[in-house]
Amino acid sequence: METAFLFIFLFGFLFLGVPIAISLGLSAVLYIALFSHDSMSSVAVQLFNASQNFTLLAIPFFILASSFMSTGGVARRIIRFSIDAVGWIRGGLAIAAVFACMLFAALSGSSPATVVAIGTIAIAGMRQAGYTKEFAAGVIANAGTLGILIPPSIVMVVYAAATNVSVGRMFFAGVIPGLIAGLMLMTAIYIMARIKKLPAQPWAGSKELWSSLSQAAVGLFLMVIILGGIYLGIFTPTEAAAVAAVYAGLIALFVYRDMGPLSGIGWINEGDSPLALTGFKAITYAFVAMLTWSAIAKLATERAFFGLDSIIVLIAALVAYPLLRGGLSPAALPAAYGAGGKVWGRNLGLIAWKFFPAMVHKDTKKVLTDSSKTTIMLMFIIVNALLFAHTLTAEQIPQVITDWMVEAGFNWFTFLLAVNIILLIGGQFMEPSGLLLIVAPVVFPIGLELGVDPIHLGILMVVNMEIGMITPPIGLNLFVTSGITGMSLVQVVKAAAPFVLVLLLFLVIVTYVPALSTFLPYYFMGPEIITR
Repeated sequence: METAFLFIFLFGFLFLGVPIAISLGLSAVLYIALFSHDSMSSVAVQLFNASQNFTLLAIPFFILASSFMSTGGVARRIIRFSIDAVGWIRGGLAIAAVFACMLFAALSGSSPATVVAIGTIAIAGMRQAGYTKEFAAGVIANAGTLGILIPPSIVMVVYAAATNVSVGRMFFAGVIPGLIAGLMLMTAIYIMARIKKLPAQPWAGSKELWSSLSQAAVGLFLMVIILGGIYLGIFTPTEAAAVAAVYAGLIALFVYRDMGPLSGIGWINEGDSPLALTGFKAITYAFVAMLTWSAIAKLATERAFFGLDSIIVLIAALVAYPLLRGGLSPAALPAAYGAGGKVWGRNLGLIAWKFFPAMVHKDTKKVLTDSSKTTIMLMFIIVNALLFAHTLTAEQIPQVITDWMVEAGFNWFTFLLAVNIILLIGGQFMEPSGLLLIVAPVVFPIGLELGVDPIHLGILMVVNMEIGMITPPIGLNLFVTSGITGMSLVQVVKAAAPFVLVLLLFLVIVTYVPALSTFLPYYFMGPEIITR
């Protein structure tokens, strides 16, 4: 009976409007003080131990990377590429918006950031093309939820910290479900587009598609850095997050130049000749081709990163591009390389000159400040939630619930159904990370006892968090979409409802086809081993 007071304290505080972090920590402290055999000093010890969790170090870095990549230029380039790739299909602009959300999700790890960055541009574009505001808002609200399913995902890091499973395995586990969820939303849009006779964009052509891809590629390479680095064993997920933050900052400040002292200064000036432009592109593409070939060769043969074949690829690309694409004669190659080298030299000199001013620029300070606020808020919730989880474990509450469920005849099928119901209801009233941190420590040991794979359980919980973000009254994506469209919350809820049904069907598939979640992590990293 005493254990019931822990949850009475928690939900009582939440009902009174106490912030979730304080509700978690205060309920744990009150329970320890009134009912537990633990001393109050254990509170300080657990708070200190929770703050020392190495996995949690990935969160501020992913938040910082998301903040840098949420600049308008990154989203604009991704949307342009998405429209060129799939815009020619019936309902193509809406399908392109989903595709853009999937790509941006692989950079940000945040659902609200995905809605804001992509929705601000995509909804306006759909409205101009003849789509209704309600349809556009419904598409973006739902597609934005992919931000926490497609890796890297901050919510996955939170689950890994709460249950001590591998962040890398969670990232790999989200790839196939994320692709399937995106494809299901695209299919639903296509069917609705055929019924409503929504317009299709004209085919942009392969040249335009290549141009938009090349502009978006620098930002999209971030997902290769994270997953590729983890898979190749170059760095841990936490180190990958740090690398991603640095890369995102350098890209935003010095490559895309959407912020900072170089904002508005292009790589190519109006005074640069066509010969200089051809030479500049030849040098750029040659080095990209060499690095890509070297990475693929190392992955396939496990040889040294650079070899003689890498040099051959570099030279071949240097010669082939100006001859085949630039239309230059062999005699003009030296002049093209010289002119292109001057463009590179000018830009590298400009980057070196503005490097330190960029580090203290007001735009950089704003990104760092906003990231710090988000990090502090989330980490405060997590640390208090881990104290709550410690109290649960110390009082053996999960074990008691496990024994009761086993005696009641629960199996893995009915257990997963119960978890879905709990999370779908809870997701309507609580923020995803907070709800996950409350539920995960309770259901995790039960799932292990009933033979549920811990990685599969994690993806299941993330999908439930997705749906919770687009269901009233506390669905965060609904509020964000309402803010960027000017629609009322009720209007956004009605607009999102048809696509929520698609995600509910997707939830059923993910729940009872565990191979969708476990295939990639098993293949690349082996099964998760839990030491009791």
